[in-house]
Amino acid sequence: MAATVGASPRVICLGLAALDRIWRIPAFAPAPRKIRAFGMEEAGGGMAATAAVTVARLGGRAALWSRVGGDSAGAAIRDGLAREGVDVANLRCFPGALSSSSGVFIDAAGERLVANFRGQDLPADPAWLPLDEVAEAGAALADVRWAEGAAALFAAARHAGVPTVLDGEAGSVDWVPVLLPLIDYAIFSVQGLTEFAPGPLEAGLARARAAGGCHVGVTQGEDGYLWHDDAGLHHVPAFRVPAVDTNGAGDAFHGAFALALAERRGLDECVRMASAVAALKCKCPGTRAGLPDRAALEQFLATETMP
Repeated sequence: MAATVGASPRVICLGLAALDRIWRIPAFAPAPRKIRAFGMEEAGGGMAATAAVTVARLGGRAALWSRVGGDSAGAAIRDGLAREGVDVANLRCFPGALSSSSGVFIDAAGERLVANFRGQDLPADPAWLPLDEVAEAGAALADVRWAEGAAALFAAARHAGVPTVLDGEAGSVDWVPVLLPLIDYAIFSVQGLTEFAPGPLEAGLARARAAGGCHVGVTQGEDGYLWHDDAGLHHVPAFRVPAVDTNGAGDAFHGAFALALAERRGLDECVRMASAVAALKCKCPGTRAGLPDRAALEQFLATETMP
């Protein structure tokens, strides 16, 4: 993984920070009924928050800009991120608001079902964000859960020449055309891309490119990463690993990709590094427990090859 790498580049991540309550079940029921869980845990979640933890685990300086409520969930979210070494100085608590939380059900094959409560009374106005700090970052990443904040971050990054990454998850399709002209790398989930552009993934990527994206891609789990740029359509297969828990794999991909950009790696290295981090995350149960450190990532890349 040779690259011109600076010392601990800073990556600003903006968007959802949540508290996950995770139940492990044998299988998803074919119809509504009672089923028995064989495990339960509580852990930090959220796309931007987990991306920030990924950056920190890999040795980058991660900052999370986000909103939580003045409730016990908000305190747990902040404490968990601080323990991971994420800069939470701009994780703002709003008294009287409710934090985002998710119920996550994971079956024996590692597949998941997520029900997300996005919080309540969390102000959308991003005027309090310290946008003057963006110029000092190596990369800026945002998800679509706080679209007003994402637009402000991406505009500041574009002005400063800082590379930007959009986590195009489902749920805020109306904002995607607004954000695409502001970003360098739009990386969708399959659900997010098909919500934006129903139909074949290749056609969806072409539509996203036409809306202003320079590099638009889609993470497909075990089917790898597909993207469209000025050179055309490209595909990289996924690393083959025994998947125990896929929850958070897309967030890990985004965080690792953003850090690789901040380290000024080439696109092929960015995709390979992000794919490896996502694969390693899937090998362990827990949204963040399987996120690798740099030594584990380097060892994996030295011994594993993509099919």
